[in-house]
Amino acid sequence: MTASASVLGAGTPPAYDPFDYRMHEDPYPTYAWMRANAPLYRNERRDFWALSRYEDVELALSRSALFSIRNGISLEPELWDPQAANRILFHAMDPPEHGAYRRLASSAFTPRHVARLEPRIRELARARLEPLRDQRTFDFASDYAAALPNDVVCEMLGVPPEDWDQLRADTDELNQRVDGSDERGENSVRAALRLAQYFVGLITDLRRQPRDNLTSQVIQSEVGGAKLTDAEVVAFLFLVVSAGNESTGKTIGNAWLHGALHPDVAQAGLNGRAEDWASEALRYDSGNQMTVRSLTEDRVIHGTRLEAGSRIAVLLGSANRDERVFPDPDRFDLDRDTSKMISYGRGPHHCLGAPLARIEMTIALEEAGAVFSDYEIDFANARRVHSPNQRGFASLPCSVTHRR
Repeated sequence: MTASASVLGAGTPPAYDPFDYRMHEDPYPTYAWMRANAPLYRNERRDFWALSRYEDVELALSRSALFSIRNGISLEPELWDPQAANRILFHAMDPPEHGAYRRLASSAFTPRHVARLEPRIRELARARLEPLRDQRTFDFASDYAAALPNDVVCEMLGVPPEDWDQLRADTDELNQRVDGSDERGENSVRAALRLAQYFVGLITDLRRQPRDNLTSQVIQSEVGGAKLTDAEVVAFLFLVVSAGNESTGKTIGNAWLHGALHPDVAQAGLNGRAEDWASEALRYDSGNQMTVRSLTEDRVIHGTRLEAGSRIAVLLGSANRDERVFPDPDRFDLDRDTSKMISYGRGPHHCLGAPLARIEMTIALEEAGAVFSDYEIDFANARRVHSPNQRGFASLPCSVTHRR
């Protein structure tokens, strides 16, 4: 399950390339080398710099005036441009514009509102588990971990239940990348077109007949005295659907993986410590590994002068393993204080959906623990998602022991 040796090589400095499939298998040894030897790392081929230490990552995420998000959060050439907001709305806007658009959805993700959603999230989790109750083997990633957060966000947006699985499949395809390539393949492009067409249809329907859902709320809202255009609402839906299920579903799967690798973790998690299991998984192996910023002015960082406009990969996955902040960071520890983990970012772009994601992960593992007393993963047939930003599994087949 690890490619550490092949990535690091024998006596040679590692190459950090988020498009390399080998990096997706196990990036953490490379992160550790970067923190120790190249805290400002340069990838000439892809034309970006990378920050790997906690202090630097926190600074880059917090200071939007210096580290701008206006060009987007992806290193792909076709996704890195000043018009990125046309695709992902406020996720590619700096303050103050960012705040004006973010407020469109903020009320739906407050801790108080999310707490009211808990009973419904449990219903959705149990509905996904129901067909698995009599199965000895199933795919934890596709049948459950990825499905639950997608179901929640689709329901919030007013997407009919019969369309939930297709939206999830297209979202997964949207983010897949060919090994070593920083360009989107044909399948990814087709998935983006299908999603855009679907969202236009949904918006048309809800403009004609508004309902009690987040999409209708956004359609009827105003920014600067004007209602959002269809294109802006489509960008909002792309953002929420992708952000609402991508990282959360993958982190649930990663938690399940590490439970199998550390049976004491699985037993504790399945028997009452689901919240601790989810929280440490967020730190130890978060689905959200990397984001990107653009330097707004010339700046010396770790002794090197960077020019304004430089692309900076900000490695949240590395920051969460920084030994300067987390003692014995490569140990999965249910008793760890995870309050400083940085998986949801910092500053103005701190993840809007963090309260929802946390409760989804906890409920997913709690409800799994109510049905299963133990499990094993078929590692030989597990299949990773290959994305430069996200880390997790498209397929995680497992065999389970049911509770009596």
